[in-house]
Amino acid sequence: MTSSFVPRPCSRPEDVLERLRAVEWDMRWDLAFEHAGSRRVLMWEYLRRAAVWARACGAEEGWPFFDVTPWVDPEFELGPEQAYGLDELLLGVPGAELRRTCEGAVRLAELRARRPDAVDGLPDLYEPLVLFYERGGSFTRDCATSALDLVGVSYKPGPLEGFLGSRPVAVLGDAVLDALDVEGRVVYYAPVGGGGPLLQRHAWGTEVLGPGLRWCPTARDPEGERGLVRIDRLEAARRIGRAAHPEGPPR
Repeated sequence: MTSSFVPRPCSRPEDVLERLRAVEWDMRWDLAFEHAGSRRVLMWEYLRRAAVWARACGAEEGWPFFDVTPWVDPEFELGPEQAYGLDELLLGVPGAELRRTCEGAVRLAELRARRPDAVDGLPDLYEPLVLFYERGGSFTRDCATSALDLVGVSYKPGPLEGFLGSRPVAVLGDAVLDALDVEGRVVYYAPVGGGGPLLQRHAWGTEVLGPGLRWCPTARDPEGERGLVRIDRLEAARRIGRAAHPEGPPR
């Protein structure tokens, strides 16, 4: 079980439970729309990590919204206190897929704490999805098309294989995620080779990413500037992360 992604320190199961208890599962539409850009990136990164885990653990049949722990350790069980807290949490979580991922997040945190060797080298699977829930609540699925309604954007994930080998969005701090949240349609531009300015163009003008990961108005025309090319939101997220941590992702 190896991956190029360097995992963060494991969260304690009680910390994961506390974060999930604070989620407004009834759906904060205003919050979800406000964070539509970052929630799309977070969902993509979760699906990518879930694909890595599914392939490593032989859990492809469970992908994407699963509790991975039975594939890692079929004998694993939570302690009585943690199991009670999880059962209480799940009473307020809507939808089977959401409940499975909440269960997986708590159980995997405890499994990693007990047996870090069992998941050595794999990314923190559920962190992007917990962040997704914290930034606007749940998602729903269109049964006719299998598209995910993330509130503010519809997203249809491709097959598991399409996520394997994709470069991660390795930095998911609040400052990076907030920088992705812009109202309306936005287009990003950056130098081909990395480094240099990152610009975003939207209906009311063009902005450049400045100190503190803040977008600052600029008169620059990205389409007329040599060396700048259009990039997608995922690449913008990676570059914002590098701007936040030029020394590399936090461990």
